[in-house]
Amino acid sequence: MKTLNNLTRVLAALFVGSIINMILIWLVGELIPAPAGHDLSTPTGFEKALPLLTPLHFLFPFLAHALGTLSAAMLVSWLKPGETRKYALIIGIIFLIGGIMACFMIPAPGWFMAADLLLAYIPMALLGEYFFNRLVKP
Repeated sequence: MKTLNNLTRVLAALFVGSIINMILIWLVGELIPAPAGHDLSTPTGFEKALPLLTPLHFLFPFLAHALGTLSAAMLVSWLKPGETRKYALIIGIIFLIGGIMACFMIPAPGWFMAADLLLAYIPMALLGEYFFNRLVKP
């Protein structure tokens, strides 16, 4: 039963973090227009538009990955207060695996993939756990 409870906590945190991630990815399309005549909603369209994209186009995807991981780590820390570091790292690792998979599926500049994989997952999971323990937890 304890394992099922822990799994449920992790899945709930992953769900919430994924929703935040998706909302921010959706916002990029609304706030930062694609280059004229290009459709960024498909991998092929994204690849054709890639040379025309600016670093601003990559800001929201990075923030989506970072804030999704951060919020999921904070939530799992709240749901599992006795073992916050362990469960925050589990969240970070799962999101990192998703980020690695995305690197193989979605074309992106090397600098973005490196920054995303190095800064948006494990560091944000640890930061989420830190924020929970230092700022939220009484």
